[in-house]
Amino acid sequence: MERKVYADNAATTAMSRTAIEAMLPYLDGIYGNPSSLYSLGQRAKEALEGARADIAACLGAQANEIYFTSCGSESDNQAIRSAAHLGALKGKKHIISTAFEHHAVLHTLDRLKREEGFEVTLLDVHRGGVVRPEEVQAAIRPDTCLVTVMFANNEIGTVQPIAEIGAVCRAAGVTFHTDAVQAAGHIPVNVAEQNIDMLSISAHKFHGPKGVGALYCRRGVRLLPFIDGGAQERGRRAGTENVAGICAMAAALKEACANMNANAAKLTKLRDRIVAELTKIPHSKLNGDMARHLPGTINMCFEGIEGEGLLLYLDDMGICASSGSACTSGSLDPSHVLLAIGLPHEVAHGSLRISLSEYNTEEDADHIIKCVPEVVEKLRAMSPVWKEMERGEKQHII
Repeated sequence: MERKVYADNAATTAMSRTAIEAMLPYLDGIYGNPSSLYSLGQRAKEALEGARADIAACLGAQANEIYFTSCGSESDNQAIRSAAHLGALKGKKHIISTAFEHHAVLHTLDRLKREEGFEVTLLDVHRGGVVRPEEVQAAIRPDTCLVTVMFANNEIGTVQPIAEIGAVCRAAGVTFHTDAVQAAGHIPVNVAEQNIDMLSISAHKFHGPKGVGALYCRRGVRLLPFIDGGAQERGRRAGTENVAGICAMAAALKEACANMNANAAKLTKLRDRIVAELTKIPHSKLNGDMARHLPGTINMCFEGIEGEGLLLYLDDMGICASSGSACTSGSLDPSHVLLAIGLPHEVAHGSLRISLSEYNTEEDADHIIKCVPEVVEKLRAMSPVWKEMERGEKQHII
């Protein structure tokens, strides 16, 4: 039987058995509405608040600073729009972010700019894919109402100096939000120690279910309602809470944080082994600063090929991977993240993201190491661009 290797965990993860078991009682049995006064509803309410406390503890927050949402994108939208609209009331309509944020952030900022007259400064992330705190400080103006910088990049895996950026924002009196969707459960996150005002997470990135996320908002930082219609989530998000999903998210995050060190050690070993072998492929490039990196994410470019063909051949060989962020995998445009770190279009087109979880094995790594060079060689044999390079008619870039 063909070996199956799932290596797209930055897109979504398999639910853990712990998360599934935590979810089941609230699908069949304790199904009451947590806003109800009768006992069945109150049991659901107790579970909801227990999950809130557990998630808060994992993030170094207080329970009343956690608001449940449907996903990381919703959390990003609520945080950014809330800070922007509160800033506008004070005449502050300048926002600072980076060029390689998730589209949930970038598209929200584009809309604020286009429809509401906000000015947006997108900071350079340099070739290593790391934001410099001193450049954040230099960009802050008297009318800056928000800085939003992702904790860890979803495509190249670089981890940002969040505590230092947060300290700059705190000193300037500017609200600081971070999209921690790729970070939570994988690397240490502590909102108090890292000077974070608002933070977004999504359950399906750490072996929880899809369709549930959370937003941390520091006590004292105002948060505007995002959905109207009821008093749920202390009036900040109307709609009956997804109790089963929330309980599963809390269980998954607790488990991920409890095993974080062991998982990181295992993934770093697998990642480094794969990188050592794949970088032997001629005219390949490893993307991102590996000194500040998520344990399980690898992003590489191979000159002379297209990422779509690479993914299709790898799928035929039993490997699930990505050529960029999951939300744009249907696009033929090169990754905006790779363009932001300075790669030319023709190189960015030949990208591959391998993102591992603790469920991956040494045998999975063996299969990736065997198959990727074979596919790259096959695609280059069919590529007119690569043949021009071999004949010296076109210059190699990497």
